[in-house]
Amino acid sequence: MIRPRRLFPFAAVLLLVGLAACQPVAAAHDVVRLPAPIVDATPSAAHDEVAVFAGGCFWGIEAVFERVKGVRQVTAGYSGGAAGTAHYDAVSDGDTGHAESVRVEFDPTQVSYGTLLQVFFSVALNPTELNRQGPDRGTQYRSVIFYGNDAQKKIATDYIAQLTTAKAFAAPIVTQVVPLKAFYPAEAYHQHYYDRHPRNPYIVINDAPKVAHLQQLFPELYQASL
Repeated sequence: MIRPRRLFPFAAVLLLVGLAACQPVAAAHDVVRLPAPIVDATPSAAHDEVAVFAGGCFWGIEAVFERVKGVRQVTAGYSGGAAGTAHYDAVSDGDTGHAESVRVEFDPTQVSYGTLLQVFFSVALNPTELNRQGPDRGTQYRSVIFYGNDAQKKIATDYIAQLTTAKAFAAPIVTQVVPLKAFYPAEAYHQHYYDRHPRNPYIVINDAPKVAHLQQLFPELYQASL
């Protein structure tokens, strides 16, 4: 059973005044297409690669990356804590060290790691919110890039520095860049939640706008779904 924290206190009011508008909670920044990273990976045809990101509820992050061309598979899960606490009830308490995360398997000949970061910062989250995203509060909703190797670390840190220098956001970027120790898939009912529950008020208000922004800002990358 999904905990009620997904329906924030004033959701009912928003529904009454007109859910059809499908507007997100007011953001602290303008949603725009950010510049591509100056430093990026060289395309390789050797094999698919993996990226792990966290930034609020994993439902919306998963939905965004599932609609990026070149992405093979996206899995919702947990990163940052121990295996024994990698389940929803424990993570929701906010004291496990885990962040709700997504594992993105992608073809680097079709989409680069840097481009995934560009999408992440442009439409998937507000990177200036500390230990929260939109209506969700707690360290489990913190913004994190879990890098798998030194190349990913450099691309991520250089991109944050690039965006900071360009003053892309009015407030400082608080996204962490930390090594990936492990990724634990979430429960089956969390996987592809956006597609299976498109009329859930949380999805309509918070996540549908992210997918719409992806389609609007990155039409050359957008695919209907995996």
